[in-house]
Amino acid sequence: MDLDRLSWIELGEERPVDADQRIVDPHHHLWERGGSRYLAEELFKDTSRSHNVTDTVFVECLAEYDKESEKKLRPLGETAFVVNEAKRIEKLNGTRISGIVSFADLALGNELDAVLVAHSDLSAGLLKGIRHATAWSDDPEISIAHTKPTEGLMSSKLFRDGVSKLSQYNYTFDSWIYFDQLGELVSLARSTPETTIIINHLAAPLNIGKWSTQTDVVTEIWKSKLNELSTCDNVYMKIGGIGMDNYFATGWATGEKPPSSDQVVARWESKILWCIETFGTKKCMFESNYPVDRQSLPYSVIWNAFQKITNSFTETEKTDLFSRTACNVYSIN
Repeated sequence: MDLDRLSWIELGEERPVDADQRIVDPHHHLWERGGSRYLAEELFKDTSRSHNVTDTVFVECLAEYDKESEKKLRPLGETAFVVNEAKRIEKLNGTRISGIVSFADLALGNELDAVLVAHSDLSAGLLKGIRHATAWSDDPEISIAHTKPTEGLMSSKLFRDGVSKLSQYNYTFDSWIYFDQLGELVSLARSTPETTIIINHLAAPLNIGKWSTQTDVVTEIWKSKLNELSTCDNVYMKIGGIGMDNYFATGWATGEKPPSSDQVVARWESKILWCIETFGTKKCMFESNYPVDRQSLPYSVIWNAFQKITNSFTETEKTDLFSRTACNVYSIN
């Protein structure tokens, strides 16, 4: 997937549907690697050109690890890197990076405390939580998460103890999984009610590999398990990741130009509205997942699609989805 076809992305940029609506983007990444760059300047450009994005939350992505440290401490380099980028974007008078979700191996056992404290010490008060991605599949056509999880990791005692420990520091747990792992997440959420859990990217209702011809089965499993999770007071939903053509096979990434927000609405509206109805606006938040979603969608198109989908919502409901839920979950003013 090519995330840096900038001239192609420019072909699809749109004027905002609502330029005044406050947006807190609770999920984006930063990196400079392999010829791909998304740093303070790029984030500033995207968040300031159309919509009113006042704050963001960075989520771990293997960026700038400290390769000289022992394995468990290498992710500290990413936290330090993002703190520096937060200072740089502040000087541009743009959006604020108001939170960091770092990586720590939650199955470390007794060593986890020291890693969490070290992240906190480096974070300049920005550390809000931990993401330990556990997306896994036995299908060779479906990649496993960048953290290289093993099958059933969320069910292990060490991992569950790690998720539980996050609550002692008032940290959240971001969960990146595939839809067919939702049953495992239900069990984890029920066993750790003291920890706030945020599902990433709609829990990825896949349309690739063995699932590409089983749309009805995917939807049935996805809805059934999300219904269960919606009854857990500690579980929240990030609505986004909708530009990941590598998982959803929309074909958008190979078009002559990016899709319009109307096309995005046509593809995703029913699932998004179902999620909001199931979880409620106070437990859902919209996210950009940039620059990963740049493989197919301009930043402005993502937010326009969300604004069009919620056009008939009350102002209170819109505020929940675009900013308040994210602020509450990640303790942002």
